[in-house]
Amino acid sequence: MQPRMKTADFDFELPPELIATHPARPRDRARLLDVADRLIDRSVAELPELLAPGDVLVVNDTRVIPARLGGLRGGAKVEVTLHKREAPARWRAFARPAKRLRTGDVIEFAPDFAATVAGKSQEGDLVLQFAGDDAGLFRQLETYGVMPLPPYIRRATPDAQDREDYQTLFAERAGAVAAPTAGLHFTPALRQAIHDRGVAIVALTLHVGAGTFLPVRVDTIAEHRMHAEYGEIGAGAAARINQARAVGGRVVAVGTTSLRLLETVARPDGTLVEFAGETDIFITPGYRFKIVDLLLTNFHLPRSTLFMLVCAFVGPARMRAAYDHAIAMGYRFYSYGDCCLLRGAR
Repeated sequence: MQPRMKTADFDFELPPELIATHPARPRDRARLLDVADRLIDRSVAELPELLAPGDVLVVNDTRVIPARLGGLRGGAKVEVTLHKREAPARWRAFARPAKRLRTGDVIEFAPDFAATVAGKSQEGDLVLQFAGDDAGLFRQLETYGVMPLPPYIRRATPDAQDREDYQTLFAERAGAVAAPTAGLHFTPALRQAIHDRGVAIVALTLHVGAGTFLPVRVDTIAEHRMHAEYGEIGAGAAARINQARAVGGRVVAVGTTSLRLLETVARPDGTLVEFAGETDIFITPGYRFKIVDLLLTNFHLPRSTLFMLVCAFVGPARMRAAYDHAIAMGYRFYSYGDCCLLRGAR
């Protein structure tokens, strides 16, 4: 990280009407900005043509849980959003109003579904303990929870369609409270076309937390404290990626979540090993990428760690030029928006 970088260096103005509130239909008809030697306007359906036989596409198979709950503590209404698992059926959560809640309070979400406040952190969020195990909790969330759409999708309540829209084709392992949004563009037809192109698709898991939406609020980037997220790369996935690289294939990360876990685990020679644990990697300009060659990613918030990451990947000037073009051409931004394909500057 370059020590004197300022958060303001990663700010930009985005017209509010460019914030997508629903995805493209079908998903692979979203626009794709190809950031190559020049900027080329394409669609996601063209992605297979931009890949080469022998490449490996790395996707995140996390599944978003309906993490937002409305309940009662006594007669008072409480809104809770789970954001990080700490132990079986034990989660950290944001709550409104949090100040009135005390350790030992019971929040009732339904006659058969409640949580006990097990503690409060210095940051003001809660630790909630539910009865039973993770599987039981996830079943209850499917019944009583709603999808935790990001705050910039300004709808009073997520609609029924969001249960499907805010989940990727690859979603298998429950635990995220935000979608790995680059994966939202994939359809069965696109997956088949990538397979037919001779490109392997390999899955890892990074359970995306609510911190992915947060802007950096300190003036100097070096002062920012990065949120941690839990991830896994299996031995088989690591071996397949290593094998592809050994014969000249490129590693194509689908989303910044996949990239962050790959770069966390990769050794200095660019090879992977099996991994299970947390990552709080913070990638900013000056970072030397070890393994990822291409990145498919949506357009990110100003002053966010993710915008800093993409600036690191292709260079700040090139990324700003791409964002200026996307805004001028009316690309749709953020979780339900369009995407870009970036080639690493290394």
